[in-house]
Amino acid sequence: MSRQVFFYDAPDRFVAGTVGLPGRRSFFLQATASGRTTSVALEKTQVAALAERVDELLDEVVRRSGGNAPVPAVAPAELSDTAPLESPVEEEFRVGTMALAWDGDEQRMIIEAQALVELEADTDEDLAEAEERLLQDDENGPPMLRVRLTGTMARSFAKRALEVVNAGRPPCPLCSLPLDPEGHVCPRQNGYRRDA
Repeated sequence: MSRQVFFYDAPDRFVAGTVGLPGRRSFFLQATASGRTTSVALEKTQVAALAERVDELLDEVVRRSGGNAPVPAVAPAELSDTAPLESPVEEEFRVGTMALAWDGDEQRMIIEAQALVELEADTDEDLAEAEERLLQDDENGPPMLRVRLTGTMARSFAKRALEVVNAGRPPCPLCSLPLDPEGHVCPRQNGYRRDA
């Protein structure tokens, strides 16, 4: 069976979003174009890392081009997207690995999110070989979401993604762990349970 690639070249919308209440949220990347929508699930830490890396890569593109690249320094306010994810949110796969690149010829950022794959091996060397084969197998690899974005769209994606990550439960002022609505066991208070 050949690899399934969900490809979006300059989609109408590419966002990170959540389903559920803070503390029990599920995180998704969602691409939409021409009446077609693809949603892939991932962890909160993956969303945060992706957003930070997108911003860092865009900053590097601007620096290397001497400010001539079509990349804004910050996300334009008029492109702010606060709408919820398109419903229904149907998970195509859970993300395992992600990759970023800048296509200098087309002036586009490429984001790839590949499905999580369980690999079995007897030794670390066997596992490394299996991972390498999987990464190089374009024909039969795991499902992948590939999105090509303008610099402006990428900057807007990163801004929203960081806002989504930070919109969860507020941190405890003592230990910085998220406050749970049912109460918080704070390690700095020797486990004393206090209400949020």
